[in-house]
Amino acid sequence: MPTFAAVDIGSNSVRLKIARVRGHRLTVIHEDREVTRLGEKVFQKGHLLPETMAHTIKVLRRFHRNTQRQGVTTVRVVATSALRDASNQEEFLNWVRAATGWNVEIISGLEEGRLIHLGLVSDRQVGTAPHLLVDLGGGSCELTVTERGHIQHMVSLPLGAVRLTQEFLQHDPARRKEVTRLREYVREELQKSASYIRQRGVRRMLATSGSAAALASLAQKRGELGDTATRLRVHGLTERLSGMSLRERAALAGLGPRRAEIIVAGAVVFSELMEACELPSFRYSPLGLRDGLLAQMAAEFDSQTGAGQMVASDRRDAVRGMCERYGVELAHAECVQRLAQELFRALKPLHQLPPDYQDWLSAAAMLHEVGAYVNRSGRHRHAYYIVAHSELFGYSVAQRRLIAAIVRYQGRTRPAQVDRIVRALPAAERRRLPAAVLLLRLAKALNQSRNALVRSVGVRRRDGKLILRLGLRQRSGAELELWALEKERDYFRSFFGEELEAVVS
Repeated sequence: MPTFAAVDIGSNSVRLKIARVRGHRLTVIHEDREVTRLGEKVFQKGHLLPETMAHTIKVLRRFHRNTQRQGVTTVRVVATSALRDASNQEEFLNWVRAATGWNVEIISGLEEGRLIHLGLVSDRQVGTAPHLLVDLGGGSCELTVTERGHIQHMVSLPLGAVRLTQEFLQHDPARRKEVTRLREYVREELQKSASYIRQRGVRRMLATSGSAAALASLAQKRGELGDTATRLRVHGLTERLSGMSLRERAALAGLGPRRAEIIVAGAVVFSELMEACELPSFRYSPLGLRDGLLAQMAAEFDSQTGAGQMVASDRRDAVRGMCERYGVELAHAECVQRLAQELFRALKPLHQLPPDYQDWLSAAAMLHEVGAYVNRSGRHRHAYYIVAHSELFGYSVAQRRLIAAIVRYQGRTRPAQVDRIVRALPAAERRRLPAAVLLLRLAKALNQSRNALVRSVGVRRRDGKLILRLGLRQRSGAELELWALEKERDYFRSFFGEELEAVVS
């Protein structure tokens, strides 16, 4: 029974959630969280402080022990705004690796928003009507408009509660001028997205994170329990909290001293957001980034989980969107993708690649020509850079690098273990990469004329050779395809140790 762990290293808090897949569903078995304020001075000084790094490492060691006790099979560790901005991020990443063995993945604000969306939608927290999803962290705020389970609009804004507190609120209690400047800044940042949200007619808002939880709790009347806060109550709370000292805020039930330090900035963001978007209220959800990470891992293990189809849809949309952005000829790309999938299945006994490679190979087939947008000369190098550094939703950084490596070697060069691009991959993927590269080169060759002449591909052995039987849409005209396949025979022989021959059936 697979057990997954998601670790979220945020600017304010570090969180762990562990879950098992049971009957195509995730069951949470352990959670942990601690405020470490890793982004304490990042947004002012540009680097992580030694003491906040040390505190975070101590918590991560505890998380690591918990993952071992729970028999976790897969761990994914991500970091967000503070690490994105820190000049000494490598120092921290190396420290985490030395202390736990974990490789931390620094994700973009948009990928953060996508994963939060995945966690909420896969848990059926969001209905079919348009919703605004808001995740207000320490360093950034992600706004996502979703409808019928699909992302319609997403933006990551520099409106984190820690960042804004340090930038604008210098006194205790905050001076009115400071709060006024903070409000004006937040309004300016929200302006463009708020206009879109109003035009879409969004009336429902779902918020995650500690600030949302605190505001929802404070918004309830004495003795009541609930997870909803009206716009009017949030406006009133913002005025009240901004006039209180830190000690007075910390004494409020359900707030706590660490949240009290940053709640004024958080309240201002929610107040201005609800006003600008004309939203009557928000509902708090305890789910967040770690739930999206777990859903992603579960989907990659078992496509029948609730998130499986959504992850596949995110990936298809992201790949197609990149093709359109970089002017890829879609008919050709889709033909090469189809042929690559057929070759993957037909040659499986020979290449022995894991099932995940079929998806990565398909993405590479669609994206192998994106580099031509920059320049036809060196297009494979350009393609590598574009894919490796893109917002390719649904794929991790490591997966994007592998897809990028496959597209990199579609020209004259072949992958070599000494290449920097190859050395950047995990050892297992370095061994498997040449097979994936070769499959895509064969698929490209089978549509060399760009006329989709090859309808089907079959494989059989004859006289010690591996024969590709090509089913054509017409009786002749595949000369370019046969010529291109002939050019790949040496590579095929050198890697697979077999002779390759193509015949038209």
